Formats: sequence, C-alpha cells, structure tokens
Amino acid sequence: MSQILTERDAIRQWVEARGGNPMLMDVPDGSQNRTVLQLTFGQHALNADGNEGPDRVGGFRLVSWEEWFTALEEGKLALRVSDDPAGGNEAEFEFVERG
Repeated sequence: MSQILTERDAIRQWVEARGGNPMLMDVPDGSQNRTVLQLTFGQHALNADGNEGPDRVGGFRLVSWEEWFTALEEGKLALRVSDDPAGGNEAEFEFVERG
C-alpha cells in the first residue's frame, strides 16, 4: 500500500521519521539547468567518501526544507510513500506528478 503526500508537514514528518534530509542537484538540460530532487537517509550517506564538503553527496547538495519544497512545488510533484506497517521505517518513496 502507498499514499501520496503533498502537504509540507506530512512530507517533512515522513522523511525525518526515517532519518532523512532534503537534497537538490542542478543538471544540464540543453541550454538550461534542470533541478533534480532527492532525499537521503541515514548518516552514512552524509559521510560518503569523496565528498567535497559537508553538503556534497554524489553531486547533490543538502538544502533547507524551504528550498526543497519550492523545487517540489515548481515541478508540480508529490511524494508517493509506502505506508505498509510491515515495511518498518524503510524509506520507500518516489516522486510523482501532482494530480
């Protein structure tokens, strides 16, 4: 079972309950840049080898919730999450179009 989250408080609570943090990455897309949203879970991702600084995770940068939510809303996206209690606190999610 899954549910789609669009409310800021619900998304933030779901992510933080699983030890998550918001991230963004700007990637080239033709003559412009496109912002890619992501979430990271667990301290090991924040301490990965090769980080250029405390906010570098494989090209993604840690951002404030406000900046992340702005990008989510500009992209007209929502977060589909697992709400299966048998799944424990696993971070099962995907970005979907708001409908």
